[in-house]
Amino acid sequence: MTPTPMRNTAVTADDGVRLWASRSGRGTPGTTPLVLCHGGPGLWDMFEDVAGMLDSRAPVVRWDQRGGGRSEPCAGPWTTERFVADLDAVRRHFALERIVLLGHSWGASLALSYALAHPDRVAALVYVSGTGIGPNADWHGAFEENSLARLGEDPQRLARWRELPGESRERAVLQWSVEFVNRNRAIEHAERMADPWFPINFPCNKALNAEAKHTAGTSALYAACQALDLPVLIVDGERDIRPRSAVDSLERALPQVRRVTLPDAGHLPWVEDPHGFRDAVITAMHS
Repeated sequence: MTPTPMRNTAVTADDGVRLWASRSGRGTPGTTPLVLCHGGPGLWDMFEDVAGMLDSRAPVVRWDQRGGGRSEPCAGPWTTERFVADLDAVRRHFALERIVLLGHSWGASLALSYALAHPDRVAALVYVSGTGIGPNADWHGAFEENSLARLGEDPQRLARWRELPGESRERAVLQWSVEFVNRNRAIEHAERMADPWFPINFPCNKALNAEAKHTAGTSALYAACQALDLPVLIVDGERDIRPRSAVDSLERALPQVRRVTLPDAGHLPWVEDPHGFRDAVITAMHS
């Protein structure tokens, strides 16, 4: 697939913080642009391959969230409300009236929060490898247990992971390797996630994860999702080490929802089933 030239730019949020963003592709006239929200929190955009899959079908916008990657270093604030406002600044910068919004992992939660806050600006939501809207207890303990079990398949790798400092690139690669079903290629895939490498924003990660513990499972969140009047596609890798049953809470709440589960994929389904992932997203973009 021939890559489409990217146009990198700086988006200024309403509090003056500068955010890195990139636009590629054109699509056909009248195609709704696709905006991608990366995971984390505290990481950066890793969606180059996804943009390459889809930017022949629609304009695709990627961005680095506040305080991470190529965006300006800053002291926050680290709240979902602030990140929703940043995402809207990205939308306005590119003069996008309505968007198809795709979020992965933490980015799926951010994309859902944006759709709940601004449903008139979202044509469709693609929720990839999220963890639902129930309490953290629905998934987090099993995720940690499964993560250690995957690392423990290679005792030397587990021991090395334990001795490395938290900010180490090598430690992140070992940690991210657990996300892939194909264990022979897991390190290769994780190395690609870490190229380019930027410092992980741990204060951001800690603050947003703490916020999520308070909002997940609340009656207000369930009610808001039940009232969300736009089409939502949930995409799961069946072999994600986060229990997919956690996402059932969101699926039950949404009035317009379709779910695609890719059987041979883990947490990054576009890596391990690119054709299945692309087909599912294109269907959502044109529904």
